[in-house]
Amino acid sequence: MSDSLIDDGPENASGGVNTPEFSVSEISGAVKRMVEGEFGHVRVRGEIGRVSRPRSGHIYMDLKDDRAVLSGVVWKGVAAGLTVAPEEGLEVIATGRLTTFPGQSKYQIVIEALAYAGEGALLARLERLKKALAAEGLFEPARKRPIPYLPRVVGVVTSPSGAVIRDILHRLEARFPVHVLLWPVAVQGQACAGEVAAAIRGFSALPEGGPVPRPDVVIVARGGGSVEDLWGFNEEAVVRAAAASAIPLISAVGHETDTTLIDFAADRRAPTPTAAAEMAVPVRAELAATVAELESRRRRALARGFELARDRLTALARALPRADGLLETPRQRLDTALARMPRPEALTEARAQELRLTLARMPRPAERLARAEEALARLADRLPRGLMAGVAERRTRLARGGSRLVPGLLTGRLDRAAERLADRGRRLDPAAARLRDGARDRLAGLSRLLETLGYTQTLARGYAVVRDGAGGVRTRAAGIAAGSPLEIEFADGRIAAVAGAGLSGKGSTGNTGGSGGSGGGGSDRPAPKRKKPKPAPPSQPSLFGPEGD
Repeated sequence: MSDSLIDDGPENASGGVNTPEFSVSEISGAVKRMVEGEFGHVRVRGEIGRVSRPRSGHIYMDLKDDRAVLSGVVWKGVAAGLTVAPEEGLEVIATGRLTTFPGQSKYQIVIEALAYAGEGALLARLERLKKALAAEGLFEPARKRPIPYLPRVVGVVTSPSGAVIRDILHRLEARFPVHVLLWPVAVQGQACAGEVAAAIRGFSALPEGGPVPRPDVVIVARGGGSVEDLWGFNEEAVVRAAAASAIPLISAVGHETDTTLIDFAADRRAPTPTAAAEMAVPVRAELAATVAELESRRRRALARGFELARDRLTALARALPRADGLLETPRQRLDTALARMPRPEALTEARAQELRLTLARMPRPAERLARAEEALARLADRLPRGLMAGVAERRTRLARGGSRLVPGLLTGRLDRAAERLADRGRRLDPAAARLRDGARDRLAGLSRLLETLGYTQTLARGYAVVRDGAGGVRTRAAGIAAGSPLEIEFADGRIAAVAGAGLSGKGSTGNTGGSGGSGGGGSDRPAPKRKKPKPAPPSQPSLFGPEGD
């Protein structure tokens, strides 16, 4: 130290010392000048201990080894430009100058730059960061996405002036030319990590169908180098950007033996940039050969399918019966059914005969009308007596009940009942007359219908009905023996006749003077023997033949 501050002279006569007195500030200033003069620029190697970052933006830390601790400070303006972020436990080499802090009587180093203390420190920091990011799941295989087989656009993140981009373009041109987008970045130094992370995020932010085509796959590439040269691809910002990329990403940083953290976060790792280009696109010649082979297989498969279908169709055609053979059985069944069916003429004749029999059994409308008139007359005769009996019975009941009622009330009720009874009596005669007239009109209509449909109208036009001795209607001359008794009915009555001799199958009776009528086709079989009925009176003719036909 200065001789002015140190004096080892003898004590004076008064017992004092010959050392001058100094203030604390003078001592602190002298120490500060001496420290800064002796250690104006130093490089200190040590492990970072406590790190403090107050609001002011300055960084305070401790540098230590196994025997001592040195305080350090990084001013705000210098902290923003540090290439190594201070972290506790990191072994670094700090470059700066020594100074003192009089306020706390301590010395410290004002750090102007920080650097890793050798490759071992870098690898240790790399291992810690790798474990931390792996714990977050950024390196999980489940996050890996497949690379598109045939991308239309390939994005490349690398230096525009290096050999890497030329190798990638050359390999893509040789294998399968595609559109390439280059995002130029610094591949080493302080700006490397920020620019690479921004490029990855920028490619992911491109919109689909925008003016700048969005890549289908992104290649992050750099040539080989030392650990320090490749350190930008180990930074946390780059790793997180690669893990969050919306586009499948291929990492091609360094040579085959170089490994960076982006390799673990990328979807695929390529040992070299050239290999990354080979991963991104297939070989065009191989694709053309594959397509040609597939086309040949398709044609052969189609031809084989047609042949099999033709063979199956031929086999099925041989198994099918002839068209004529399919129709033979239905035709035979139709002929058999037609043979069993009755002839239409016979069916019509049978239905006509049934109709004639039904009409013959129907009662005559005149008789029904007479019986209805008689019944109506009887009812009309009984109606007044019934009404009078009812009125008398009502009066008797009223008389019996009247003795139990108040005379005035009884008189009123009797009067009202008498009025209702008189009113009903007045309404009864017209109602009975209407019923009688309606029944007579219906009977008259039925009688007119019977006259219209009856055979008597046919007789009036000149026809006649011939009956045999049993009363059966004869419509044919065949089957009538000579001398058989006959009865002929005309419009105005009936006459008896005898069949003449010399009849032929189609001739007429010789001596009768009568002919077959239009009463319908009778049977040629002999009529059953039965008692001869009495001739019916002319006033009661049958509808289409005699009764019982």
